[in-house]
Amino acid sequence: MPESTDSGGMRPGFRLPSRGHAASAASIALLAGAASYVVMLVAHVGGEGYDELRDVYFYNGLLVVAALFCLARPLFLPGARLAWTLIGVGLALWVIGDLYYEVAFANADEVPFPSVADAFYLAFYPPVYAGLALLLRTRLQDIRSDLWVDGLIAGLTIAAVGAAMVFGVVVQGTGDAWAFWTNLAYPAADLALIGMVIAVIAMTGWSLDRAWMCILLGCLVFGVADTAYLYATASETYTEGSLMDAGWVAGMALIAIAAWQPRRPVVAVRVDGFWAFALPTVFGSAALTLLVYDHFRPINTIALVLATLAVAAVIVRMALTFHRNAHLLESSRRDAETDALTGLANRRRLLLDLENRIAAGVPTILLLFDLDGFKSYNDAFGHPAGDALLHRLAMRLGEAAEPFGRAYRMGGDEFCVIAEGGSVERGEVISHALRALRDEGEGFAISSAYGAAILPDEATELSEAMRIADTRLYGNKDSRRASAGRQTREVLLSVLGERDAELRGHLSAVAQLARAVGERLRLPDAELHDLTLAAELHDVGKLAVPDSILSKQGALTEDEWIFIHRHTVIGERILSSAPALARISRLVRSTHERLDGTGYPDQLAGDQIPLLSRIVSACDAFHAMTADRPYRPALTEADAVAELRRCSGTQFDPEVVEALIEARRELGLQLVA
Repeated sequence: MPESTDSGGMRPGFRLPSRGHAASAASIALLAGAASYVVMLVAHVGGEGYDELRDVYFYNGLLVVAALFCLARPLFLPGARLAWTLIGVGLALWVIGDLYYEVAFANADEVPFPSVADAFYLAFYPPVYAGLALLLRTRLQDIRSDLWVDGLIAGLTIAAVGAAMVFGVVVQGTGDAWAFWTNLAYPAADLALIGMVIAVIAMTGWSLDRAWMCILLGCLVFGVADTAYLYATASETYTEGSLMDAGWVAGMALIAIAAWQPRRPVVAVRVDGFWAFALPTVFGSAALTLLVYDHFRPINTIALVLATLAVAAVIVRMALTFHRNAHLLESSRRDAETDALTGLANRRRLLLDLENRIAAGVPTILLLFDLDGFKSYNDAFGHPAGDALLHRLAMRLGEAAEPFGRAYRMGGDEFCVIAEGGSVERGEVISHALRALRDEGEGFAISSAYGAAILPDEATELSEAMRIADTRLYGNKDSRRASAGRQTREVLLSVLGERDAELRGHLSAVAQLARAVGERLRLPDAELHDLTLAAELHDVGKLAVPDSILSKQGALTEDEWIFIHRHTVIGERILSSAPALARISRLVRSTHERLDGTGYPDQLAGDQIPLLSRIVSACDAFHAMTADRPYRPALTEADAVAELRRCSGTQFDPEVVEALIEARRELGLQLVA
């Protein structure tokens, strides 16, 4: 049975080579052909019958293949098609000129100059220039102006050196105008090609992919070979079949191979450090050397003009570098003195401005602000919303401060304003700033406390000015917090009193006893204040417990105990909604925990329970035991003390129990041990 085949007649598993593999194989073959031609010239492979085969058929065949290979690229690969079409057309024009020259003048005794072949040769350059420019445009974005100037310096310098070496010899002795201008066109076009190659290398910051390496090397080899040929012909030193002839073949082959190389994604070139100065310095020095050389041995005018333009470009490059570095320094300074989130000046800028004003003795109002309610807002709405709020308030403060001075962000939720004037203008400045730092909405209200210092009346040193303003800021904040806390406390206690008058009395007695215990334990004033508040408000969560449960005569059911056990959590939630009382909400939550970990709601044990909560727990239990309840009569104080000691170490903190007993004794109440 014959072997089965798939559609198309190919055996299963057989694949045509991919387009990329075919291009790679063709590139290798073309490069190998060019290398073979070079080897033939170096090794002088030839002789009778072989020179024509090598220098006519093999040479021109390689040129034709190179041109066709380049022209095929836009037909099969996307991207930069116009650029490669132009370059391929340029190669084809050169090949046409070379073939015409070979056919028309192979056996001629005298070759006319210029001829039709010269027209095709010179037609090679414009499309290649245009194609290279398009390729550069598609490969690079955001080329810095200094890199453009680097390329210009390099191109002008190379062109100047080439002109100094070639032009004089190439154009001498050509009396006919057409011959003169044709001779002039060749070196000018070649030097422009070489200069463009060097310019592209400079603009790419010495970072080239494989395609650009082949393009630039090919153009460089081609241009050098052509220029060398013109020089050798003019100086009557050219020999047919020399290594110079390989330059056109190698150059065209490299350009054609470049057309099929993979493209690197578009990049933005950055050149810094040593290389940023090495290239313009080297090429600028070469151009300057040429100008100095002209004083000893005159060179042609074209070379002088090109060298002068190169030196002028170096001066432009220096100016661009100075401007760029100055801009970077200014940007760095501005960034270092600007708050990234709000755009206001930061603490560093504040200290510099304040120091300058103090040194100059300028009347100044220094205002520090700290937001009230921002932490709660941040916790409730999240950090992105908090950042947006800070930015919004900062913009308002900046606008409000502009007629008077300047606004700053100190960090976190702290701001500052430095304003012109003294104590007379202070009220107006403060009023505008406080309005700017106020915001409210559903579920939040933001305001601010402030502290002010008048300079130089109250301080003549930076540290002293900041200390005065800071002290007044936190004094103002504490008084605001205390005032807000008192108002909220009174509201809650009034509500509790309306709900249950006996409960209000119970809370007051527990608070009095708890403070006495705290004093016995030598707690600081701030903790005594929080202890008293926590004791007064530890049962605020009972507002959510039905009266039928609170006043029930008999034992509570399991469901009713669930209500009771939830009251500390509810109390925490109520208190945490009031910024002035939020810090004691956690204390209230833990007032029914037990030292052995069997309490509620979190089953905390030992030192996990805050000390202030342990004090409130013991005082609350003692007062509850010594008061009548609907479900039992009051215990005597002796029995209550005994019960406290019995539960010491399991339910109550032993140290707190002993302090409670001593505190009761100091209050003048006789206890029976």
